Amino acid sequence: MTNTKFRMLERLQRLDALLRIAQRRKQVDPAELFSLHLAKSTIRDGLSRLSAPMQPA
Repeated sequence: MTNTKFRMLERLQRLDALLRIAQRRKQVDPAELFSLHLAKSTIRDGLSRLSAPMQPA
Protein backbone atom coordinates (compact mmCIF):
# COMPACT_ATOMS: atom_id res chain seq x y z
CA MET A 1 0.00 0.00 0.00
CA THR A 2 1.38 3.38 -0.96
CA ASN A 3 1.75 6.26 1.48
CA THR A 4 -0.80 8.27 -0.47
CA LYS A 5 -3.41 5.55 -0.28
CA PHE A 6 -2.73 5.00 3.43
CA ARG A 7 -3.10 8.72 4.21
CA MET A 8 -6.32 8.89 2.23
CA LEU A 9 -7.73 5.90 4.13
CA GLU A 10 -6.80 7.54 7.43
CA ARG A 11 -8.48 10.77 6.34
CA LEU A 12 -11.58 8.79 5.33
CA GLN A 13 -11.72 7.15 8.77
CA ARG A 14 -11.43 10.55 10.46
CA LEU A 15 -14.26 11.92 8.32
CA ASP A 16 -16.41 8.89 9.16
CA ALA A 17 -15.90 9.53 12.86
CA LEU A 18 -16.70 13.23 12.48
CA LEU A 19 -19.79 12.42 10.45
CA ARG A 20 -21.07 9.98 13.10
CA ILE A 21 -20.50 12.58 15.83
CA ALA A 22 -22.28 15.28 13.82
CA GLN A 23 -25.27 13.01 13.15
CA ARG A 24 -25.67 12.14 16.83
CA ARG A 25 -25.94 15.75 17.99
CA LYS A 26 -29.31 17.01 19.10
CA GLN A 27 -29.14 19.95 16.71
CA VAL A 28 -27.84 18.64 13.41
CA ASP A 29 -26.23 21.24 11.15
CA PRO A 30 -27.19 20.39 7.55
CA ALA A 31 -24.33 22.48 6.13
CA GLU A 32 -21.78 20.60 8.23
CA LEU A 33 -23.25 17.23 7.21
CA PHE A 34 -23.17 18.24 3.56
CA SER A 35 -19.54 19.37 3.74
CA LEU A 36 -18.50 16.16 5.51
CA HIS A 37 -20.35 14.02 2.94
CA LEU A 38 -18.75 16.00 0.12
CA ALA A 39 -15.24 15.61 1.57
CA LYS A 40 -15.83 11.89 2.10
CA SER A 41 -17.05 11.50 -1.47
CA THR A 42 -14.03 13.36 -2.82
CA ILE A 43 -11.63 11.12 -0.94
CA ARG A 44 -13.52 8.00 -2.06
CA ASP A 45 -13.22 9.16 -5.66
CA GLY A 46 -9.49 9.68 -5.21
CA LEU A 47 -9.10 6.21 -3.74
CA SER A 48 -10.99 4.66 -6.62
CA ARG A 49 -8.72 6.49 -9.08
CA LEU A 50 -5.68 5.12 -7.26
CA SER A 51 -7.10 1.59 -7.25
CA ALA A 52 -8.24 1.58 -10.89
CA PRO A 53 -6.02 -0.39 -13.25
CA MET A 54 -4.05 1.78 -15.64
CA GLN A 55 -5.24 1.88 -19.22
CA PRO A 56 -2.66 1.09 -21.90
CA ALA A 57 -1.69 4.08 -24.01
